[in-house]
Formats: sequence, C-alpha cells, structure tokens
Amino acid sequence: MEYGRLGLSEPGGSSPSPSEPTIFISRPRSSKKKIIFLSLLAVLLIVVSAVSAAMLTGIHYRTTEPKNPTLKRNPTQSISKTCSKTRFPSLCENYLLDFLGSDIASEKDLIHISLNMTLQHISKALYSSAAISSTIGMNPRIRAAYIDCLELLDDSVDALSRSLTSIVPSTSSGAVKPLTASSTDDVLTWLSAALTNQDTCADGFSDVSGAVKDQMASNIKDLSELVSNCLAIFSASGAGDDFSGVPIGNRRRLMTMQEDENDNEDEFPVWLKKRERRLLSLPITAIQADVVVSKDGNGTVKTIEEALKKIPEYGNRRFIIYIRQGRYEEDNLKIGRKKTNVMIIGDGKGKTVITGGKNVLQNLTTFHTASFAASGPGFIARDVTFENYAGPAKHQAVALRVGSDHAVVYRCNIIGYQDTMYAHSNRQFYRECDIYGTVDFIFGNAAVVFQNCSLYARKPMPQQKNTITAQNRKDPNQNTGISIHNCRILATSDLQASKGSYPTYLGRPWKLYSRTVYMLSYMGDHLHPRGWLEWNTTFALDTLYYGEYMNYGPGGAIGQRVSWPGYRVITSTVEANRFTVSQFISGSTWIPSTGVAFVAGLST
Repeated sequence: MEYGRLGLSEPGGSSPSPSEPTIFISRPRSSKKKIIFLSLLAVLLIVVSAVSAAMLTGIHYRTTEPKNPTLKRNPTQSISKTCSKTRFPSLCENYLLDFLGSDIASEKDLIHISLNMTLQHISKALYSSAAISSTIGMNPRIRAAYIDCLELLDDSVDALSRSLTSIVPSTSSGAVKPLTASSTDDVLTWLSAALTNQDTCADGFSDVSGAVKDQMASNIKDLSELVSNCLAIFSASGAGDDFSGVPIGNRRRLMTMQEDENDNEDEFPVWLKKRERRLLSLPITAIQADVVVSKDGNGTVKTIEEALKKIPEYGNRRFIIYIRQGRYEEDNLKIGRKKTNVMIIGDGKGKTVITGGKNVLQNLTTFHTASFAASGPGFIARDVTFENYAGPAKHQAVALRVGSDHAVVYRCNIIGYQDTMYAHSNRQFYRECDIYGTVDFIFGNAAVVFQNCSLYARKPMPQQKNTITAQNRKDPNQNTGISIHNCRILATSDLQASKGSYPTYLGRPWKLYSRTVYMLSYMGDHLHPRGWLEWNTTFALDTLYYGEYMNYGPGGAIGQRVSWPGYRVITSTVEANRFTVSQFISGSTWIPSTGVAFVAGLST
C-alpha cells in the first residue's frame, strides 16, 4: 500500500524521493540481454498461442496496429453485446476491433480473443519496460518501483497465458473444450491476480515523478482496464457468479454426498499429492530435506540464499528446505514464480527466525520491503517465524509477502508493525499462525482464509489507530477477499495496558470493492465498538463487503457497529459458507494433499 499509508494519523504518504535523473539508454549488457531475451521469448510464445487459436477457430488475429486508427469502425452485435458486460465498454470495443476477423467472431469466440489480445498487450508492455534504461542511474525508490513492475508484468504474462490455455479450443473441429469447476476457478484466480499485479505496479510509482514513471505509465496504459474487461467477459459467460458481492464458488461444483458428509476438521483441504499430505504432520526427523540450512556449517549450506539457489525451475515434485534453529537476516530472500512446489520447514515458532528491517523510509516500495517473499505456485511454510523489526516509526515494513497460488502457511509466526502480512494475490491458506501488527497488518488482494490463527494488535505510534485488515479488491469481478474463520482477535500486553488510547478496528477499505469477513471468531475488548474504520470519509462505504458471522467475546458485540451500506451482520449460513475453505478458495481440491488439518465448512 503505497499512498496515504504512513499511518492513520499521517495521510500525506511516503516521504518524498529525490528527483529522478535523465533516462539512460544503456544497461549492463548481460542484464539487459537476459531481460530482453526473456521478453522476446514471451512474445514468441504468445504469437504461437494466437496462431494455434486462430487455426482452431478460423479467426485471424491482427498482431500489428490498424493502418488507419482514426477511421470510425462500428462494432458488430457480438462485440457490442460482449463489451456491454464490462466496466470499460468503449475501450473494449476499440481494442477488439483491432483484431482482424473479430467482425465474424461469436460471443463465445470473443472470450478467448479478449484474453489473447490482452496477453499480447501485457507482453508488449513487459518488453518495452525491460528496455527503458539502466537501473544504475535511478534513485532507490524509482528503481524499486521499476523492478517491481518488471516482476509483476512477467507474472501477469504467465497468468494470462495459463488462462488462455485453459479456455482456447482444443479440437480440430474448433469446439471449445468444456471448463471444469477447477479450471473455471483457476481462470478467475489468475485474471484476478493479473489485475492486482497491474494495480501494484501503478501504486509503486504513485508518489514519485520523472521520466521513468512517465514511460512506465505509457507502457502500462489501459492494461488494468483490459484485464478487468477479460474478467467481466469471462464471468458473464457463466464461468463466474456473485451473490450479494460474494462469489458462489461451489455453485458449479457438484459435490458428492460423500464429500458433503466428510466436511469435518479431520479432513485435509485437497491441493497436493499423497506424499505431501503427510509432510506437515510428520516430525522434522522423519522428513528427508533436499537442502539443510545451518548457520554452524553442519548442514548442506549456511545461508537461506544459498538454499534458494538450489531450487530447480518448474519442479513437479516437492522440494524441501529445512532451516535449522537460528536467526537469519539476509537480503532479497524470494522464491520466484518459476520455483514451484517449494516447502520450507523450521524448528518451530521463535526458533527458526527469518528477519529483516527493510521499510519504505529507505526509499523502497512496500512490495520491496518483505523480509521473505514467495510467488512460485505451491509454496508451503511450516514452523518458521517471519519478522520485520523496522518498528512502528518506519511505517510500511512487510515481514512476509505471498503471491503464490495454492500457498499454505502452517504454524508460523508473522511479526511486524504496519503492513506485516502481505497476502498479495492468488489462493492462500493460513492455519495456526500468530500474526502481530498495528496499521493494516494483514493486507493485499489474495483469496485467503485464515483459520485457527491468533491476530495480535500491538501498541502503535502515538495518535495512531490499529487496523487489522486493509483488503484491496479493485474490481467487482475479482474472486478475492480476506476470510478470518475461527480465529482469536487479541491484544499484546503493552496494548492491553493502554487500549483506551489506541483504538483497534477490524479493517478499513483500501480499494473500492474491499471484502473482508470475520466468522466464529473470539474478539477481545480492545476492539472499538464501531468495529470498522473509514479509509477516507465516504470512500467505498457502499461498494465494500464487510461481514461478521457469529463472533463472540467482549469485542464481538454488534450493537454499535457501523451502519455503512456495504457492512452486514451475516445471518444466513448459506451466505457465511461462501467464505469457507471449500467454497472461497476451493480448498477441498488442493489443501488435503498438504497434510494441514482444516475445516472445509463452517463447523469448528
């Protein structure tokens, strides 16, 4: 969260950065060649994908700009009808008309045409951005935002590519292959993540100025709107649905009677393979790690960074890193998108500690401050403490950032102050974790469930207010939100002693369609009776979705709660079930194989 987020008492945003130097056209040769090569490869893959789709459908895509862009072109009935379902219909029509053959495309064809067209534009943005300039001449703040955008654009190319692969025709006759419930959820998740990526990229440049910002703004122009339109078109095709702002993930999923009967806490949500199902319940001595990290030299390597370098790309089997007891402070600890199915195991909360002190006052973006970050699909963490020790005066300082799809964090401590836990994007599950913070200390735009966790508000800076969540769902078609289920909302001892001076709230809306629910959770007496806090006067109060269902404890009383149009006391079990593991993150299809115990439905 980049702008207006220095703390609730300070709306002015991050401290100003030095003015930006003139753009350089040179880049260290090896770095520039590598990035441009990867970008060209991405473009090549996209063109191949487009050609394959065209061969199967008989539709020919224009891959260059129209020869006469000022010529008035009238959309077909199919394009008009398709684009009328989007939030940006004029932009939708203009871009679709740039595809030769779109005038003969059916509404069904336009689903994958819109994805293909958007994928090409994101890939072009990545290529153009990679060639901007040398990062050496940029000041740290602009360099951080620029590097973030390259990573986020690359992730978006991957998300759109996977989405397109899931929905393109698959037979020689051009028939569209049927979407399963699982693949439908996948596409909605990946498109939601791609939109979040563009938002995060833009936010990184929100409080700076100069030539790099201007060029990046030009490169990413219209990308958010294009992805938003893809989401709307795909959802309107029947792939997605919404019930009072709540996605009905299981409306399409035909669960058997046996699956319904087995919804109890002995189940494991269904993500991975049978071998991995046992990994989170086995003692460390029974787990054969691929790499052992030990500071004393008795392991495979001495540092976590060395261990991360040993992870293969696109691994199909679980790669396990065991980090022995110790305090590890290292720079740039990140499991990137290509490092899949990685599991890190420690010796327990407070024993294996991954720490750091990066913060926005060091001229970094919030995204860049994480002590540890993971974006590779299938990430699992167990028995580890993630910490950012920067302190409340340093404002945004992330302990753990996760953008991994099908991520599980189990029995971990996540400790910081402002912006402790960045649940950035995709589907995530947290079980039996302790999370500490002050302002917006659980934030992001993942579809995430916290279950059986303890959320501790800490004593903030003078004049500040604590807010537990700041969810940033930007688009009504994103299947994202924060679900806090069967948790404990507590205060640390220092806050408890002075709780009257530092009110704590359940959340505030970072973006227009912010969505957060608390269900069946204990709430301490440090919570303010209003429950929720405005972001900025009336912003998002009628478009957000904030819900409470059968919470208890001295802070759980709802008599004095806010009366915003978007706030509700949930009384229907049908509605509450939308935010459970099985429905909100389709967890019953992937979590069981991790071996983490979970409750699929509401029962505890």
